Amino acid sequence: MSKCASGQYIISLLEGFAPKKMAVEGDPIGLQVGSLNKPIKKVMIALDVLESVVDEAIEGKVDLIIAHHPLLYRPLKKIDISTSKGKVIEKLIKNDITVYAAHTNLDVTRLGVNEWLADQLQLMSTEVLSTTYEDQLVKLSVFVPRTHEEQVRLAIGNAGAGHIGNYSHCSFSSDGTGTFTPLEGTSPFIGKKGRLEKVEEVKIESIMPQSLQKAVVSAMRKAHPYEEVAFDLYPLLNKGEELGIGKIGKLPEEMNLQEFVDHVKNAFGISSLRVIKGKKSMIRKVAVVGGDGNKYIYPALHKGADVLVTGDIYYHNAHDAQEEGLTIVDAGHHIEQIMKRKLKELLEQKIDANKYETEVVESNIITDPFTFM
Repeated sequence: MSKCASGQYIISLLEGFAPKKMAVEGDPIGLQVGSLNKPIKKVMIALDVLESVVDEAIEGKVDLIIAHHPLLYRPLKKIDISTSKGKVIEKLIKNDITVYAAHTNLDVTRLGVNEWLADQLQLMSTEVLSTTYEDQLVKLSVFVPRTHEEQVRLAIGNAGAGHIGNYSHCSFSSDGTGTFTPLEGTSPFIGKKGRLEKVEEVKIESIMPQSLQKAVVSAMRKAHPYEEVAFDLYPLLNKGEELGIGKIGKLPEEMNLQEFVDHVKNAFGISSLRVIKGKKSMIRKVAVVGGDGNKYIYPALHKGADVLVTGDIYYHNAHDAQEEGLTIVDAGHHIEQIMKRKLKELLEQKIDANKYETEVVESNIITDPFTFM
């Protein structure tokens, strides 16, 4: 008999990676239509929830759509099924398809949309373009029998604990003696009921961002042999990782503008784009912002970008950028479709690791509304 993951479980995986609290204030993320209290046989990852995408989901017998752009971006006063939006909602409800949106939280998270865009452009030594969130650091201390020290250490490291700069799996150990008495109703890994036990144990300490706390503690519990795990969590005053909108980094080699435009086209599989020519003839330092990048012209300038790759640039903002000397490559809002493949791969890996038979697919519908003629 097949074992499908629940909607709540799938969203817990997503929010463990891109917590809601990372979203920009006012962004209408989360559950938009339907219910997460049901088994999910098939998940579809989409950029937009248009009627054609919903029809695709119905044909494919999809139970849950995870979209980057919220279907309900602005509040509705009524659901009129004679309108396009109303028809979409009607079809979703009649076919029991749930819609969940992960928007700016998926942009801001450390390995999210903007990091994927930067990787696609082959940018090196990237940093956040505009900080919106600082991840609080937490220290985990867990007491483990010596026989399972490496098993637990590896589990928490693989879940994301112990990242310091460019080093991973950082931890510290100290030896000691643990004592406990198993009471009635217990099934102790070590010792006998009613008798005080003394066990050689190791205290493993490691740090993690608070956004990964749930995943790290879960991995630690699974790897630990004890019924009841003794562990502590401490909030730290150390500065956590700065997260935010956009990335800025350097190309492997300097390019002229035509070479860079061709590079962007190849990276995102597009045939045309808009260019606002700045003052520099050669390109090396690149800022990238998925979606509407109008607010990030001056952050890109302040961080020394030669070019900003983004979408939806307004006419007068283009003038401002040009006067300031910044080149902009407007590749369109639709380059964010990279999230379909990347998020599919990420969820598949986590779902398969837990041996669920839930299928994850990408929407094949191209939702870019623009046609160049």
